[in-house]
Amino acid sequence: RRVPERDPRTEVGRLSLALNGMLAQIQQAMASSESSAEQARTSEERMRRFITDASHELRTPLTTIRGFAELYRQGAARDVEMLMGRIESESARMGLLVEDLLLLARLDAQRPLEQRRVDLLSLASDTVHDAQSIAPQRNIRMEVFDGPGTPEVLGDEARLRQVLSNLVANALQHTPDTAGVTVRVGTDDDNTIVEVSDEGPGMTPEDAQRVFERFYRADSSRARASGGTGLGLSIVDSLVYAHGGRVSVTTAPGCGCRFRVNLPRFAEPADERSREEQTALPVSATAPARP
Repeated sequence: RRVPERDPRTEVGRLSLALNGMLAQIQQAMASSESSAEQARTSEERMRRFITDASHELRTPLTTIRGFAELYRQGAARDVEMLMGRIESESARMGLLVEDLLLLARLDAQRPLEQRRVDLLSLASDTVHDAQSIAPQRNIRMEVFDGPGTPEVLGDEARLRQVLSNLVANALQHTPDTAGVTVRVGTDDDNTIVEVSDEGPGMTPEDAQRVFERFYRADSSRARASGGTGLGLSIVDSLVYAHGGRVSVTTAPGCGCRFRVNLPRFAEPADERSREEQTALPVSATAPARP
């Protein structure tokens, strides 16, 4: 309850104002404490679920490796090449999983990323060329749409390259060979935009809502068969967020998927632009008259 307010010009009035101010601060502190406690519980629950999922994902290749090692120990000499090949592939998948987990841990710790001027058009072109060389049978194309300025951002080039490669890899892994994949790059107002669209089967609204969750797979058997860790899109989400942007997906069953990344567009300081414009003036340009 608040103290009844009185005339602030009187001693009682000033006291009531002071008490009400103290009560407001206490109320705010209690609300903040309750909110912090709720956030802590949510964070703890999320961390517990993450550790459980990570343990399960690591246990799967370890169990496979142990099983094949046991077969070899029991004398399955005729299948040595096959056994070693499976052990190698499962070890590689486990290594990728550990690397992804370490990256997410670094992002969760909010460690600073490199801040450099990065041309997303160049990164997208490299990503498309890489994908075309890996999957020459696929129809992978690139488009550029017009907008203000150039599609440049300030960020970590290696991590932004990972964002694009993860999105394209996701499109290739979860669509049939006959489905096309398109990478579009451009600008919109103050944003640089990258879109990765596919002509695959699409997702249900329930899957779309959870697609950026860690270890979530709409089709777990297919993802594991393709070597996926279930962390690719989570890494995309975390990296884009770390760069001050956002990523979203538009999809429907039978209509494919379109992942859209919005990042703050790099803009040169006004004084630097003016200096460049002055430098670019033709020789015959007339300088302003001195006073």
